Amino acid sequence: MTPDIAARFARIALGHLTREYPHKLDHVLTGDADAETPRALHPIFFGSFDWHSCVHGYWMILTLLHRFPDMAGGEAVAALADTMLTPDKVAAEVAYVARPSSAGFERPYGWAWALALHGAAARHEGRGWGAALEPLARAFADRFTAFLPKQTYPIRTGTHFNTAFALILALDWAETHDAALAALIRSRATDYYATDRDCPAWEPGGDEFLSGALCEALLMRRVLGAAEGRAWFAAFLPRLGEGQPATLLTPAFVSDRTDGKIAHLDGLNLSRAWCWRGLADWLPEGMAGEVAERHLAAALPHVAGDYMGEHWLATFATLALSSY
Repeated sequence: MTPDIAARFARIALGHLTREYPHKLDHVLTGDADAETPRALHPIFFGSFDWHSCVHGYWMILTLLHRFPDMAGGEAVAALADTMLTPDKVAAEVAYVARPSSAGFERPYGWAWALALHGAAARHEGRGWGAALEPLARAFADRFTAFLPKQTYPIRTGTHFNTAFALILALDWAETHDAALAALIRSRATDYYATDRDCPAWEPGGDEFLSGALCEALLMRRVLGAAEGRAWFAAFLPRLGEGQPATLLTPAFVSDRTDGKIAHLDGLNLSRAWCWRGLADWLPEGMAGEVAERHLAAALPHVAGDYMGEHWLATFATLALSSY
């Protein structure tokens, strides 16, 4: 990541975060008051096609601003955050989440990104963004705390419902902000994945933007100790040194970037690059970098160009280009 790339990603996001998009209804209509415009329902997260893309768009620009405070366009990022990340607007977002009909809203992908956004905002000391967002983060932390004990099985599909990806982001936040939730995540991750062996990695599916196999491995790298983790990984992907499963080493082909579901595969390539880099110390020397670069080369040229990818891909490029 360089300041020029960071500024480019921020420019992409700023245009979409402030554009109200008549996105699909992702909530239950319980009365006329629910049939409002996105901006009325979500005074902060009304852009970028859908709620979660708007949330992680804010995460991205605050993350880039923290890393490159003097980047071109940084003043515009700070001005937007000052305008949008305010206690009154956060209170409206919390009120939406608190509705009885919103119990499953954005579970678990949006929950996890909301925690990540608060973590990014809190790193900007003295700005007030973290303090403003804390009630929303606490609302979603409470949801994780209530939900994880009753989620008997992990969801392994490589879309928004993936359990491992959400737990990676939530654990990153909880280790700083909620020790009890961090302990619960570690416990449930062990319950879900500790006995997994010989992963076939039947991926990608036609609309996946996450690698079920690699997200699981990256989560377990965070959860297990060094020796235990290496042993688990060796059993989970026992033939990786032989180039198997080849599906994990080969970038996904994207046939139509104007199709919102097929465009997810660019995100798969970026999220795989992020995972490979995060797993580097469990792999033969040089392997992670080589495979990650292959996936980056397939996806980075397409971060911008068509709205179906442009409204969210820069977030995953930021993950992939940042040190884990």
